[in-house]
Amino acid sequence: MASLNMKATLLSLLLLLVGLGIWEAMNQAPAASTGLSEYERMMGGADQEARVPPPSQVFSHAWDELSDPFYDAGPNDKGIGIQLAYSLYRVLTGYLAAALIAIPLGFVIGMSPLMHKALNPFIQVLRPISPLAWMPLALFIIRDSEGSAIFVIFICSIWPMLINTAFGVANVRTDWIKVARTHELSPLKTAFLVILPAAAPTILTGMRISIGIAWLVIVAAEMLVGGTGIGYYVWNEWNNLDLNSVIFSILMIGLVGMLLDMTLAAVTKLVQYED
Repeated sequence: MASLNMKATLLSLLLLLVGLGIWEAMNQAPAASTGLSEYERMMGGADQEARVPPPSQVFSHAWDELSDPFYDAGPNDKGIGIQLAYSLYRVLTGYLAAALIAIPLGFVIGMSPLMHKALNPFIQVLRPISPLAWMPLALFIIRDSEGSAIFVIFICSIWPMLINTAFGVANVRTDWIKVARTHELSPLKTAFLVILPAAAPTILTGMRISIGIAWLVIVAAEMLVGGTGIGYYVWNEWNNLDLNSVIFSILMIGLVGMLLDMTLAAVTKLVQYED
């Protein structure tokens, strides 16, 4: 297993280096002529090809940004650390609020066939709605851009946790439930001592899916509401035609998303191991 992991790591590094090399080489190739004179090309004529910055420029820009990630030079000029902090705050606030509702409600649905049949039509109607479709209504009701962004995270996070919790609870082995009844455990004690440990891996899988969706949605939500956050940062840098900052922010979004997923994956693995 260790040998396999080492080989996979080396292969990943090799693919990364090859990809970066191709990217860098493509930016060094001369632009194709479209009929303008040499003088017009030298003066930046109409055929001057707009190109994505090479990795060397992006990494140089990333070094500058990460050397002072928390600077604050005004409303439209904040460091990447501040922007990510705003986004993480909104994501975690909406995500935890969704967990407080989805997990208990999932237990009720999973333990009660009656509640499952009664609530399932509502879930099936609301679940496919794009989270961003709620944004205009949220802005009208809440009348606050940050609160609206948190609500959108809440609404997109709740469904994977709710459905996975209900599924995990409903599929707990019936003989374990019978043993709990034999020992005359109350429904509450049965839920905490028997059902929760058995359903924990499935619940955490739903939470892992939810955090990934929430991190995806916050970028689009912040592009719409503006102000602060990594989504606003991307859009603002695009308006400034600063592709170095755009690519750098995209990479940071991916890295933070990976760290969030790895954290919940580690917790899920721990629960499965103990189980």
